[in-house]
Amino acid sequence: MASANAHPLAPSLLSLVEHANGRADVVWKVPVARAPGSAPSPELPARCHDVTPRAVDAEGAGIVTRWTSDCGADPLVGEAVTVHAIDPAGAVVRVTLRDGRVVQRLLLPSAPSLVIPPADGLFDTAASYVRLGVGHILGGPDHLLFVFGLVLLAGRFRRVVETVTAFTLGHSLTLAAAVLGLVALPQPPIEVAIAASVFVLAVELARPAEPPSLMRRRPWAMAAVFGLLHGLGFAAALTDAGLARAEVPLALFAFNVGIELAQIAFVATVLGLRALLGSTIARLPAWGRHVPVYAMGSLAAFWWLERTVALFR
Repeated sequence: MASANAHPLAPSLLSLVEHANGRADVVWKVPVARAPGSAPSPELPARCHDVTPRAVDAEGAGIVTRWTSDCGADPLVGEAVTVHAIDPAGAVVRVTLRDGRVVQRLLLPSAPSLVIPPADGLFDTAASYVRLGVGHILGGPDHLLFVFGLVLLAGRFRRVVETVTAFTLGHSLTLAAAVLGLVALPQPPIEVAIAASVFVLAVELARPAEPPSLMRRRPWAMAAVFGLLHGLGFAAALTDAGLARAEVPLALFAFNVGIELAQIAFVATVLGLRALLGSTIARLPAWGRHVPVYAMGSLAAFWWLERTVALFR
């Protein structure tokens, strides 16, 4: 699936709700858009066996399977839960113990198993969502390419800081609004618009710098407006993870922290490379200096076309 590589993948979700009689209600949700060839699948503790048929339904951008397992009289604490063939986006595992305590972790391909502890600490839960935020933006080339374009457009360090901060404020606002349920828009058209935003930025970068356009004079304003759009794209990772209402404030804060940490690291890398290669870049012919911008525009146009076609399938 080529489209899965054009924007961040959403995590899978495995939810287990343990009851006093030893049974556990299981919900397994996988996103429709997955890495090519991947087929994540959950493995419950060996002593668990299904006691109801598995019901499969399509919900939004995911496929949901529900069933009930009998895991015996002993609590699930100390048992291992594994998700095989995890996508790069990972899998959120949420276990509600029979006494009401909740354990949640983000499993990754490098660590696909969770040994269920007696309870989850606040730090463990927050760290899981920070990792989810970091992985979401680093796994999304369209978002990274847009931030790369902002650095090129802003130019000077101070303007870069102002522009990236405005982008942060914009996407943080709509991320919060979407996760809190204040805004509800279908994801496919948002992904089309995000690809268009990258293309518009590439076209602006390809134009002569003189006379300066409004976007070049006030890059922070453009970044804030497009940030509103990108925030709706970021929200998919949290909404698809099936947040419980009590988890929303912490998850929203920690997820956004993860996004910002990854974004800061990316911007610092771009600025560092620009400083390191500045003299080499200056000696390139004009067409050579525009190669990254043309590549950026070409990718954005491909993503836009691909996502637009997908709307009508």
